[in-house]
Amino acid sequence: MSTGHPVRRPYVRPMKGWWKRDPFFMRYMARELTAFAVAAYAVVLTVGVVRLAQGEAAWNGWLAALRSPASLLLHVVLLVAMVVHARSWFEIMPKTMPMISFGGRRVEAATITRAGWLAAVAATIVLWALAWWWRP
Repeated sequence: MSTGHPVRRPYVRPMKGWWKRDPFFMRYMARELTAFAVAAYAVVLTVGVVRLAQGEAAWNGWLAALRSPASLLLHVVLLVAMVVHARSWFEIMPKTMPMISFGGRRVEAATITRAGWLAAVAATIVLWALAWWWRP
């Protein structure tokens, strides 16, 4: 049964390369890609735990592999990616937390971000100090 109206096809928005159309989305995707660096380093550490469980020879082989030029370059790349990843998390932190008030005034977003960085740096210093103190 025809109503006399032409058949309309639904509009389908093209999705291919959507993130390339806007610099904001390009930065967003670059930040999201840094999560792979976190995953890659988790794999590196997991392999280290497995090698440790396999005995001293496997552990020493893993440590030797970490000292190779390719491994050092990989670690530099992963470090840069993780700093970018951490930066994005600390910038997002004030937007995802409930409002915080101190002394009747709302805590500014920049203060929350700085507190996150300060906590990360303090934890790093404490862990380095503990690692240095417990050295054989």
